[in-house]
Amino acid sequence: MKISFPHMGNLAIGVSGAVRALGGDVVLPPYTNKRTLSLGAKYSPEAICLPYKLVLGNYIEAIEAGAEALLMIDSPGTCRLGQYSDIARIALTDLGYNNVEFINFDLYKGKLFEIYSGFKYATGNGNPLDLIYAVRIGILKIKIADKFDKLLNYYRAREIEIGSADKKYNKAIALVDKALTLKECNDAFQFGAESISGVEIDTKKQVLNVDITGEIYVVLDKFSNMEIEKELGKLGVQAHRQINLTDWIDKSLYPSILRFGETHGEKAHKLAREFIKRDVGGDTVESIGDTAFAAASKNTDGVVHLLPFTCMPEIISQNILPNVRNEKDIPVLSLVMDEYTGKAGFVTRLEAFVDLIQRRKNSKDQVGVLLS
Repeated sequence: MKISFPHMGNLAIGVSGAVRALGGDVVLPPYTNKRTLSLGAKYSPEAICLPYKLVLGNYIEAIEAGAEALLMIDSPGTCRLGQYSDIARIALTDLGYNNVEFINFDLYKGKLFEIYSGFKYATGNGNPLDLIYAVRIGILKIKIADKFDKLLNYYRAREIEIGSADKKYNKAIALVDKALTLKECNDAFQFGAESISGVEIDTKKQVLNVDITGEIYVVLDKFSNMEIEKELGKLGVQAHRQINLTDWIDKSLYPSILRFGETHGEKAHKLAREFIKRDVGGDTVESIGDTAFAAASKNTDGVVHLLPFTCMPEIISQNILPNVRNEKDIPVLSLVMDEYTGKAGFVTRLEAFVDLIQRRKNSKDQVGVLLS
């Protein structure tokens, strides 16, 4: 079968790598764009969140590109993600796509079993050793891509020629995507890291540091967050994405006895207890815990909180974050994303926020000089 799945940050690099390693045929939809959003919004319930609309749009464009099977995930918890697959399946059936196979990874039933049975059914390869190797390739690719993202944000904020870091990054990511073995992945990482690190920068430039947190899809997906990391880089700000796929993998796929050290989720839950007593679903606790962590960091100048319109878990976060901001003395900007969000207004709000934290930092520096 020709297999496809939705985009979400660097997810496609890892999943397509695993499928190809098992001998499967991958058909990727175009990276999420305006047409994707238009298609998804047209055939979605009006009040459902932005990530679902984009996922549905990805599925429709994948079918148009020749996909015969769609990978879907049902995830436990009080987030509508657990209903995405059923709602999308009904929508696609109503549109007449009756010949498309739906392969559902139902994480309610157990992660390892579902990964094995899902990939076996999709690719026809049920060899456990092949599956282990394929999953290792997929996870390694995602971790490499996340490391490249961190490098990119460092060099974006300091590059002398605007856009030079992105050019190096795009070539590096393309090499990782093409890699078929663990050795090729590691070689691609070494080459890509050296290439991005070769970007000419202003080493004396004083940059601001902003942490990005919120609902995982809009934090990772550069279309739905309007390339916020790139926009911050243009303003001389190094973005630090607190939620990424590497952390999700460490939390979701590895048993606790195999983990080394504290995961991002565990750290966030510990820091968030002061403001929220239990998990209410989605990435609520992570958003609150990440903001508390940023306040405790001497190097963080502010936090941007991203949330999709109508996302109930993040609406709870949005209403708790002012308390965190006031008690921990950390600037926080919450940005609500939906299909009507305009780029110009979005960038204007970012510019105003960066101006605010720059003046705040200058004021603190002046006080420090006087006290010394």
